[in-house]
Amino acid sequence: MKKILTASSNQIVIDTVKTACSRYKSYFETDVFSDTEQIINYIDYQVPEIKVIDFSSSDVDAKRILSSIDEDPWLHFGGVIAVCRNQRMVQELEARKNTNIVAIQTVKDFTKHFSRLLRILWQNQQFLFNRGMQDVIGGQETGNFICGNDPMDIRFYTNFLVSYLFNTNRISDDDRFNLQITLMELLTNALEHGNLEISYTDKTKWMSQGGDILQLICARAAMPQFSSRRIYISYAIGKVKSKFTIRDDGKGFDWKKYLNKEPTADLHGRGINLSEGLVNQLFYNEKGNEVSFEITNLRNSTNNVPGLFKPFDTITYHDKQIICRQNEASNDLYFIVGGRFAVYAGKKLVSVLAPNDMFIGEMAFLLNDRRSATVLAVGECKLIKIPKHDFLSLIRRNPHYGIFLSKMLAQRLVKQTSKTIALSQQLAELTGNSN
Repeated sequence: MKKILTASSNQIVIDTVKTACSRYKSYFETDVFSDTEQIINYIDYQVPEIKVIDFSSSDVDAKRILSSIDEDPWLHFGGVIAVCRNQRMVQELEARKNTNIVAIQTVKDFTKHFSRLLRILWQNQQFLFNRGMQDVIGGQETGNFICGNDPMDIRFYTNFLVSYLFNTNRISDDDRFNLQITLMELLTNALEHGNLEISYTDKTKWMSQGGDILQLICARAAMPQFSSRRIYISYAIGKVKSKFTIRDDGKGFDWKKYLNKEPTADLHGRGINLSEGLVNQLFYNEKGNEVSFEITNLRNSTNNVPGLFKPFDTITYHDKQIICRQNEASNDLYFIVGGRFAVYAGKKLVSVLAPNDMFIGEMAFLLNDRRSATVLAVGECKLIKIPKHDFLSLIRRNPHYGIFLSKMLAQRLVKQTSKTIALSQQLAELTGNSN
């Protein structure tokens, strides 16, 4: 069951959320607040996965609520749906490019689309509900999205992918912008020119007459010959590289004549050229209805430091310098700012920790036990050393720190359990074969 915070005093917004939750009552439930202090306290204690923040409610300080989330990376778990009074407010909020917001809608659009948005969020919860969890499971993740001919779907799926990669330290802030533009351009091409067969001439004529391209898309998507077409997005997110493929149900196009084409000053038609400038190379199938590209992930990136950790000193460690020794008392917790760390049990290397692992020594720290391994720096590294009593005081004042740590440890347990099951199955197969 996922919690939805509804921060609103607008009964239309509240009823919309409650109605949608009733349709998916096995998956979602909502708690409603209109007092700003109560809302911030609720976020701190409950860490809700989905936060509906109503910017149209005058008695809800939506900007302050959003700022309190922005200031603490550990509250980035989940996502924000912003509800605005009008389109001008939507544009102002979009211009801020807040990475925690997965959707921005007017009250009118929110009442129309929220139920469908909730369904999309549930179907793709691995991206929404792992935001901020720093990819503690690791390994390559592959999967597919299938979306209809609706520009809103394109925006949702783009935000899921880009935000997930950014929050798991795979792309930088600049890379995030480039990837966002590239995906949006290629998906828009798949929608308009692929599935809906809106030609360059059609679009130029429509736009030169002051037409809204969204109206043209809506009209074409309703035509019987186009209505069943879909866009397919596949991803393979690894530790070194990530690959994305976009395919549509259209007839394809002669992509070769558009590659390396000089940019123009036209109202549109620059998608391929722009995308080529943002990623290394685009790969098309012969038909021209599928395009793929790769990006190189960040290595040894640095973590965003939670605001409450900033008063503690950041310590630089040099290559092979010992952080902690096996069997010594565990009085401190280490937050990984940057670098890699080798973990030895006895004289055997058992693991290598990086910023995505977030902490060193949390198990001994929580269990009041001695260190179970020796940890050494690999190259130059940076850590924040937090004394145990200080961290416990932080948890008392900020319960979501404890909740976040619990979620992270739970994911590690799931990972270890999966490995144990796989090894047991392999052992059973080997034993069976030997018999």
